[in-house]
Amino acid sequence: MITKLSRFLLLFVLLATVVSAQVDLSSPIPTDPNVRIGKLSNGLTYYIHKNAKPENKVELRLAVNIGSTAERDDQQGLAHFLEHMAFNGTKSFKKNELVSYLQSIGVRFGADLNAYTSFDETVYMLSIPTEKKELLDKGLLILSEWASAITLDPEEIQKERGVVLEELRLGKGADQRMRDRYFSKIFKGSVYAERLPIGQKELLEKFDPKVLIDFYEDWYRPDTMAVVAVGALDIDEMEKKIRSNFGSIKAKRKIKPVPVAAVPDHKETLIAVETDKEASTTSAQLLFKKKAERAINLGDLRSQLVKNFFNGMFNARLDEIRQSANPPFVFGGAGFGGFVRNKDAYSVFSITDPKNVKAALSVFLDENNRVKQFGFTQAEFDRQKERYFAGLENSYRERGKTESFLFANSYVSHFLSGNPAPGIEFRYNFSKSVVPTITLKEVNELARNAITDENRVIIVTGPEKPGVTYPTYDEILAVLKESENAKLTPYVDNAVKEALVGDLPATTKIIEEKADGKFGITYWTLSNGVKIVLKPTDYKEDQILMRGFSPGGLSLVADDKAFSGRYVSQVAGESGLKKLSRVQLTKLLAGKRASASISLSEQYEYVNGNSTPNDLETMLQLAHLQFSDVNFEPGAFDSFISKQKQFLPGLI
Repeated sequence: MITKLSRFLLLFVLLATVVSAQVDLSSPIPTDPNVRIGKLSNGLTYYIHKNAKPENKVELRLAVNIGSTAERDDQQGLAHFLEHMAFNGTKSFKKNELVSYLQSIGVRFGADLNAYTSFDETVYMLSIPTEKKELLDKGLLILSEWASAITLDPEEIQKERGVVLEELRLGKGADQRMRDRYFSKIFKGSVYAERLPIGQKELLEKFDPKVLIDFYEDWYRPDTMAVVAVGALDIDEMEKKIRSNFGSIKAKRKIKPVPVAAVPDHKETLIAVETDKEASTTSAQLLFKKKAERAINLGDLRSQLVKNFFNGMFNARLDEIRQSANPPFVFGGAGFGGFVRNKDAYSVFSITDPKNVKAALSVFLDENNRVKQFGFTQAEFDRQKERYFAGLENSYRERGKTESFLFANSYVSHFLSGNPAPGIEFRYNFSKSVVPTITLKEVNELARNAITDENRVIIVTGPEKPGVTYPTYDEILAVLKESENAKLTPYVDNAVKEALVGDLPATTKIIEEKADGKFGITYWTLSNGVKIVLKPTDYKEDQILMRGFSPGGLSLVADDKAFSGRYVSQVAGESGLKKLSRVQLTKLLAGKRASASISLSEQYEYVNGNSTPNDLETMLQLAHLQFSDVNFEPGAFDSFISKQKQFLPGLI
């Protein structure tokens, strides 16, 4: 006898089969039809996209497919040095005139004008106002001269040495200083270990300007570059301007192939423990290098979705551990993703306390092995799909509000790394068609490839302080060995299915209504005294914001409880509602885009909310429970205190 559930499952399988047949997974991934991509006869690539957000502004990018890995031994650090020199004079803007001109038209250095150099690429970013036509023309001129006419005046080079050397000395902070040191270990046997973008002090002090000119003329050429323009523009007109500004650029020297940096495989575990006196937090990271996989056809795009689900479910488990009474880390995250240009990785990262480093690594290994042995549950899989589709729906509805810089960055990634840029419309329809064909078995199989004995790297970083110790190389290896023999049990899903608010409270009535036609505001007064202000906006297509307040706040708290009062909202944020823990509440709300929280200032108390129109009722229910039924359970309080101790070692 076929039950209703059996008929449903049979129908689901049949629908999934039909959907799968409709999608040819061998087809190439299309590019967003809203972007015009072209290539000039000299080899330069361009991307043009008309976009309305923000108004009266165009995002310009010059992407150069060259970074520090292309440097010769006598050029170490000069890819980055050249990026600096681009702001110190071009053919039309002598010395510091370029920055002065841009600042005079409202372009802010750092926010609207910036650049970066990495191992494999250099990218220049310029956000230009378009109130006047000539401003955009000047912006394109600047990009074209960065591409072909940086002056590289010897006097300016000498001045810039001090700037770059100071940047090297300061290291842009503790995190980068530690990263520069552990890169030499995790990239063992690779040019990445030898070509840190910042370079070497001795060479930066003494290099001949001709060596810098060699780098510029060898690698800044049309076939290694792309121009991106997104914003308030006419596509046809912009294409003509790009052809006019960039079409005549030619390679200054004989074309030579762009170097391809590789990261060799290794059987041994590479371990790096780095400290810095200015470091503020301790981190522990597991990294497993993988063969680079680039999305070329629709099958590759589907594979990315499978990894997306794995990442989401595993991170949900880590978050559950983070909310336990005595968590081994303050933050934990994991997932499959990119690493460097020709290598991907599966990584697990945490912020923790020095004394918890081994515990954090042990938990990471145990949880990965738990998934490898027992897999994720069907309930976890169903919740992850709900979360994914909720986010997808939101992105799709907000597609007309996407900021230009997001499109620009996507096209830069498309040019430099080949990452797909099909657009949200395609991703939305593709996901709707393909996700029903993804099985839990496929996701669970990824765990077998997540953790391996080969290509394994462990990185520990933290503050260098008296009395603070970190595990040794041998101690870390012992953690790895212990994890191999750990006896694990299946994950227990403590999800609860129940109504968020059972019996609704007595309904209040609107006893007064006023309208302000000038500003489009409606004022309500309810029978319980609450005053409500409603203001429709078009900033977001799929968002409702709520903020409620009343006078009082911490000023009403007794002096002996004032310190504790400052943490009420934070502890409430760690707590659940009704009899539900925070973890159970999160699971119950899977697929909902609604939240509500409380906060306090010296003179006011607040309730804040955020939701989509579809989930407005859920947001209001959460707000109601914030007033009436926060679950201040001891475990949530202990978890909060434990994490505060890890954030503020020695102070608590």
